[in-house]
Order: sequence, then C-alpha cells, then structure tokens
Amino acid sequence: MRRRKAPVREVLADPIYNNKIVTKFINYLMLDGKKSTAAKVFYGAIELAEQRSDDDRKGIELFIAAIDNVKPVMEVKSRRVGGATYQVPIEVRPVRQQALALRWLVSFARKRSERTMVERLANELLDAANSRGATFKKKEDTYKMAEANKAFAHYRW
Repeated sequence: MRRRKAPVREVLADPIYNNKIVTKFINYLMLDGKKSTAAKVFYGAIELAEQRSDDDRKGIELFIAAIDNVKPVMEVKSRRVGGATYQVPIEVRPVRQQALALRWLVSFARKRSERTMVERLANELLDAANSRGATFKKKEDTYKMAEANKAFAHYRW
C-alpha cells in the first residue's frame, strides 16, 4: 500500500523572464548541481534562437511555443491482465505534459551534433517551435502508439 502523496514543490520564478517554467527547464538542464552554468546555457540559447528565427517572435515566446508544440496529449501505459501485458492508452495530465515536454527538449538537445550546448538547445527550440525536429517527432510517435492501441482502452483503470 502507498503511504501518502509526495508534496508538490513550488519553484521560484526566474529573475529575467519572471517565469516558473523557465526555472523548471533550467533545473532539467542542470548537471552536477551547476545551476549558473545551466542558466547561462539556457539564456544564451534563447538569445541565439531569437536571432536565428525567421519571424519576429521574442526568445521567450519561441520557448513557450516549443513547449506547447511538444506536449503529449496521449501516451501508453503497460497494464498486466491475466498474464498478458497490454499497452493501454491514457490521457496525459497537464503537470506530466509539461514535465515530459521539458525532459524531451533537454534530452534531444543533448543528442544533437552541434558544437556547443547553447547551439544545440537553440536549434532544438527553434525546431520544436516550428513543429519539426526530434522532440516533435517523439510527441507524434507517442500519440501514434496510443492511437494504435485504442482497442485496449477498456483496460484503463
């Protein structure tokens, strides 16, 4: 049996954009507790993305658009029923949508081939904001998997 639900920790809004999502993203980006380094990478990437973008959107608007474009609506969850494991499609809660979007953006930016992390992140954010790139493909694949397993939706709990 489970004990109790873990308390949700509130993060402080970042000092430049006064936005909590930015702080969360910087925390996902951080390695070995080096938050100032992660912040430099993020703000550098936002500036670079703003310069490289075709339209006249601000850097923070690109960032928000990128997150909104890669938030998954449906995902599959494994459910064991009588010895068989079914991939059951479920809707994704808003908090999890945001967490997955941030996590995917960071992980796919790290896998890119550009020289610096600033460039990788800037290009991944631009791609995501324009509905293309690896992160957007991950969202699409997740949705396709859920659609393909619609037949098992009655195993939802």
